[in-house]
Amino acid sequence: MSPDDVQKNSALTPKDDQDSLYSPVSFKKPVEITKLMEDQESEIILGDDGIEHNLGSYERWVKRKQRREANAPKRARLLKVWSKLSPLLATLAALALTAFVLKFAGSYFNRKFLMPVAPDDPTPVTVTIPSGSGASAIAKLLYEAGEEGEKGLISHKAVFKVYVDFKGKSGSLKAGTYVLSRNMSVKQIVDIICTGNPPAATVKFTITEGMTVETIADRLVETGLLENGERFLSLCADGAEFAESYRFIKTLTEAEGSERPYILEGYLFPDTYEVFADASEEEIINKMLTRFGDVYSKVYADRAEELGYTMDQVIILASMIEKEAKTFDFTKVSAVFANRLSADMVLASDATLEYVLKTGSLHLTAEQLEYPTPYNPPLYKGLPAGPISNPGAAAIEAALYPDEQYIADGYKFFCLMDKATGALVFARTEEEHNANVAKYRPNW
Repeated sequence: MSPDDVQKNSALTPKDDQDSLYSPVSFKKPVEITKLMEDQESEIILGDDGIEHNLGSYERWVKRKQRREANAPKRARLLKVWSKLSPLLATLAALALTAFVLKFAGSYFNRKFLMPVAPDDPTPVTVTIPSGSGASAIAKLLYEAGEEGEKGLISHKAVFKVYVDFKGKSGSLKAGTYVLSRNMSVKQIVDIICTGNPPAATVKFTITEGMTVETIADRLVETGLLENGERFLSLCADGAEFAESYRFIKTLTEAEGSERPYILEGYLFPDTYEVFADASEEEIINKMLTRFGDVYSKVYADRAEELGYTMDQVIILASMIEKEAKTFDFTKVSAVFANRLSADMVLASDATLEYVLKTGSLHLTAEQLEYPTPYNPPLYKGLPAGPISNPGAAAIEAALYPDEQYIADGYKFFCLMDKATGALVFARTEEEHNANVAKYRPNW
């Protein structure tokens, strides 16, 4: 290309396009770049390969070739090392991935299948394994152990068999009678059955409706479960040990200005229990609190909300009903309390004062009736500071479902009619009530 042609083409290029063609490195104009290229392209040589080459391109190609030849031994060594290392690295990577997967799978398997079916349930469950029973038969016994409708001791039969096979303990499982519990893991259960330990002794005890924390402590000492009731009473008074496990207890422990002698009063549900002979105070209390949580269902909670009561208010009312009435009068006594609360009257229940004074009798003197305490409803309107006993299911239901006819008829009084049966007589007015007291007092 001649200089005239370059000049001609440059004349046809817009000014902006010409500026954009300046090299950012050399800042040479297009004409100078073209001249340089023409000079280089004009020099043609015959290369070692027998082919004609442009001199500039050929020199660059020769240099690259020389560098490749100089680096060839180094590349060969690297390739040789890599050919040896790559399988090892691939193996290590595969092993690391496998270890991670196995660890994750093992952790999931342990949580899902080997942990206790009920970590908070230490109830003893007796299982008898007949002689000659294999792992499959034992797994079936453990899976079906317990009362109807209850969880077994393991969550999966197949997993139990796989576990004992994997641990090599299938041949070590021993026949016999074992006392196990749902708060045991599969490993603990297998270890016990393999060692053939004799079953631990258990103790049954019954908490009846209306018992207080203190009378429950006495009962536990009588059965031989506790040497003395001091620690049991201390745990019941504070309640903090159980706050994180039971939301209804946590609410009580967080309340300010509580004047209750025992935070757990009202929540140790009356029932018959069986525990290991060496059960701790915490284990015994946990069983009773768990049972309370089972009984106080969502239906009860919804009904309490409908009435405008908290759970604690329901239990306080139920504890008073439990102390004041026999079962057949529960709903009527509940109606009397409901009517008096609605009328902003004192509840006038001697049972709450007796809870503090511990007289053992509802026949209180005039001086005792004036005793200043938040458990003395005749002096303070509303409910007492806390429950006065541990009520059963019937009393709780009565607190939630008082006799509707007695509410409609406006009954606000009752007194004992027959000491032998515990039957009560009810009145709408104070005059009727005073007449009933005069009539039936000789029976007391």
